[in-house]
Amino acid sequence: MIAGELIVAEDAQDLAARAADFIAARMIASTGTFRLVLSGGSTPRALYALLGTRRDFPWQRTELFWGDERFVPPDHPDSNYRMVRETLLAGGAEPQAIHPIPTDGTPESAAVRYEALLKSEYGEAALTRARPLFDLNLLGLGEDGHIASLLPGEPILKERRAWVGAVAHGRAEVRITLTYPALEASRVTMFLVSGASKADVLKRARAGDASIPAGALRPQGSLVWFADRAAASPQNPC
Repeated sequence: MIAGELIVAEDAQDLAARAADFIAARMIASTGTFRLVLSGGSTPRALYALLGTRRDFPWQRTELFWGDERFVPPDHPDSNYRMVRETLLAGGAEPQAIHPIPTDGTPESAAVRYEALLKSEYGEAALTRARPLFDLNLLGLGEDGHIASLLPGEPILKERRAWVGAVAHGRAEVRITLTYPALEASRVTMFLVSGASKADVLKRARAGDASIPAGALRPQGSLVWFADRAAASPQNPC
């Protein structure tokens, strides 16, 4: 059972505020470099806008990574990097380092380069459970159960050696995504879920329904779900 703690917010504004406080508390309590993985999509926009204006964050020792990216230029309207730049970074946040997923060359070479960067940051060529790759991994949840760009029915779901891969099908554009081994290697895994359309898939994911990508995730560290009341309505918070 994937389960994990469920925190229910009243609405989108409350969801963003609670999530920001949660991330802030863990960043402040940490020692050394704090590695934060960011999610794309529309749901985290309000959260990023709040984070960007927080001055109690130890931004000077925070490094930003991305869980996935569309293979588009960094100034493209669909770019996850651009969305973070226009929200979190526009608010004045100045992280120690920013590591967007490359979107030049070929998708395959971009995946190889991002994996090389992650391994360099980690200091080892293989992940071990005793030492997580990230401190906090923020994930969204698609209506079809996808996380990052681990899309239903795609071969990337079976990848257990590579940390990063290209996803050529399943969406209009090619995507680059972290794979299960990298996504699971975090001290804290945090989901942000909003809207009644996500209610059923949220329930299935927390039940460990491995027929959807989110339900097959097996986080190494703690797991917490932040959902608004519409998404969490058929469930009971832990």
